[in-house]
Amino acid sequence: MERTSGGRGLAAESASVEHEEPIDLVSCSRDVTDVSFGAIVDTDDEPRILWTAPNGLEIAGRGVAARFTAAGPNRFERIRTSADRVFDALEHDGPPVARPRAFGGFSFHDGHAPNPPWTGFDAASFVVPRAFVTRDDTGGIWVTAVGNGPDDAYDRLDHWHERLTSGPAMRASGSGPGVTSTRRSTSPEEWNEQIESALGRIEDGRLTKVVLAQALSIDLESSVDVPTMLERLRRQYPNCYRFLVSHETGGTFFGAPPEQLVSKRDDRVETEALAGSVARGETPESDDELATRMLADEKLEREHELVVEAIRDQLEALACELAIGDRRVRKLNTIQHLRTPLSATLAGDHHVLELVEALHPTPAVGGVPPTNAWETIRQTEAFDRGWYAAPIGWFDADGNGEFAVALRSALAVDDTVTLFAGNGIVADSDPAEEWTEVQLKFRPILDELKTR
Repeated sequence: MERTSGGRGLAAESASVEHEEPIDLVSCSRDVTDVSFGAIVDTDDEPRILWTAPNGLEIAGRGVAARFTAAGPNRFERIRTSADRVFDALEHDGPPVARPRAFGGFSFHDGHAPNPPWTGFDAASFVVPRAFVTRDDTGGIWVTAVGNGPDDAYDRLDHWHERLTSGPAMRASGSGPGVTSTRRSTSPEEWNEQIESALGRIEDGRLTKVVLAQALSIDLESSVDVPTMLERLRRQYPNCYRFLVSHETGGTFFGAPPEQLVSKRDDRVETEALAGSVARGETPESDDELATRMLADEKLEREHELVVEAIRDQLEALACELAIGDRRVRKLNTIQHLRTPLSATLAGDHHVLELVEALHPTPAVGGVPPTNAWETIRQTEAFDRGWYAAPIGWFDADGNGEFAVALRSALAVDDTVTLFAGNGIVADSDPAEEWTEVQLKFRPILDELKTR
């Protein structure tokens, strides 16, 4: 399958893989009736992950039993190969739902380097946590520990079972840390120039669509408690993903993205096109009017269809059956989107990371054609996307997994949080309207940072 990727020539000679590969890796699980998820992510002095999916799967973990990192054009394959060696040798005593998984993500550009503010975030980075808690869609809860041999694993399990079942539950405070000042990567005047330049490329045929983004850096009155903030976002956006990834050094990347990139269970694949959006109305009547107008808008329809077509084309190369669902309106607290679900049955044995590589970036976060869109993004945007708008999620020993698109996301470093948001630019896009829509996409996290 032909793949295109911005900056691949720059990264070709820097590709590398590192991993900590313990000998005789063993995991064991124990079911519990209740547990404090907050107690396992209550520190920032060692790696931690948190993942919550709309379907009810929730996992929180800390520590590193195994780590896989890679850079360059073959980063997806290198991560998969390195993880396979660890998973093939790992023994698990417990139910399949509580088995170890690798959590992490990829940068938007494969030429990404982990420079500030993205210290610690390689072009591809995954960890298998030393200890984690799993809650499935039925409400069952398990504590799992991973050790170097059975004795180490069961000692760790005893320790974490006691600690997590005796600690207080994580409760969301009602107020954010407070905002003291903000700094934009892009002024309104610069945004207008960027949009006009993109429209020029669309007019002369080099582009059909490109997604341009902005960054908003926020200085806080105090550092943000990210797990608590995600708990507040759970209340506001219950149908969105929520994630947190942090390493030994650097900041914490987190968010509440609405968009699934891909989910794979054996030979079944689910994904979606989420593109084209308008604000929510102040009344039910105005809300419905805005949704009806969005469904009839030719520009938004064209933008959305580009995403559907790109996903369909990539999946057709891997699937024996493909179904495209009906287009609907997806309503969130501050914004509503056009959404089309897609599902497929795979032809042959494929790892979820193959699907991630095939789909990233969708035109919802990159553009059409991909190579020209990536080039335009690199030449235009005044900040480093890092892991923003890139795949984030998990995979297991069977090659199953689930990934979201890291939208509605932010990077917290000390007392500063940098938010990211973008919008799809097509023919007839209006710079002022695109500016307004981007500001709506900042709001989910920005609102939670403010004191109330």
